[in-house]
Amino acid sequence: MPVPLKRTVFFVSDGTGLTAEALGHSLMTQFEDVEFKQIRIPFLDTVDKAQDAVARINAQGEADGMRSIVFTTLVNPELSDIVHQADAFSLSYFESFLAPLEAELGVRSSHTVGRSHGGANSSDYKKRIESINYTLAHDDGITDRDLEEADVILVAVSRCGKTPTSLYLAMQFGLKAANFPLIPEDFDRGRLPGTLEKHRAKLFGLTIQPERLAQIREERRAGSKYASLPNCRFEVAEAEKMMRREGIRWLDSSSKSIEEIATTILQELKLRD
Repeated sequence: MPVPLKRTVFFVSDGTGLTAEALGHSLMTQFEDVEFKQIRIPFLDTVDKAQDAVARINAQGEADGMRSIVFTTLVNPELSDIVHQADAFSLSYFESFLAPLEAELGVRSSHTVGRSHGGANSSDYKKRIESINYTLAHDDGITDRDLEEADVILVAVSRCGKTPTSLYLAMQFGLKAANFPLIPEDFDRGRLPGTLEKHRAKLFGLTIQPERLAQIREERRAGSKYASLPNCRFEVAEAEKMMRREGIRWLDSSSKSIEEIATTILQELKLRD
């Protein structure tokens, strides 16, 4: 097999670095044959930190025998200029997008550090915290209380991705997401668990290929009936049968990222509206 191409990528920001990472990840996913080593340098807000970052980037390039790739979201032009002096291939989010947008609008931007993530006192921030707390309290069928407050309720057999998807919806979009596992007892009864029937409009199902499910469960409980392929085939088939019977919209999570699953849920349930 050919040796994969390897490159080091730095995400440099005067904030958390999440915007720089989001930009970089969107671009890097287009290069499946390249193995990226990723390094985040957040809260770069002084000249000394900028110079240290340059030294670190250059040292990594020398160690790799190939210059690094740098994604930046630095608002301060002085700090940005310093970092972009590194011996690396650098891409600036603000230089690429903010300056042309200023020209189009005819208005100078605020150039405020951390603006994209908002303050801890903002209503959006408080909504996200409330949604995260709600989602954690309603994970894996812990309780069926207060489901009328939920924006979405995910149902699926164990290890289909309910919990990470729920938390992503809460953290990224401020949605209250509950989730319930579908278990053999539900299949025997032939009905949804708990009081979910009253909240049918909020339900969304996840399924998965049995072979993939067995692989995931084997890592958790090796050699168990829970992880066996025959049992996984049974649970997936019964879950899909129940979702079809109950009229629940669902998708196969086998090869989809959490972001893709969440976006589909938003569209299907019209939660962005």
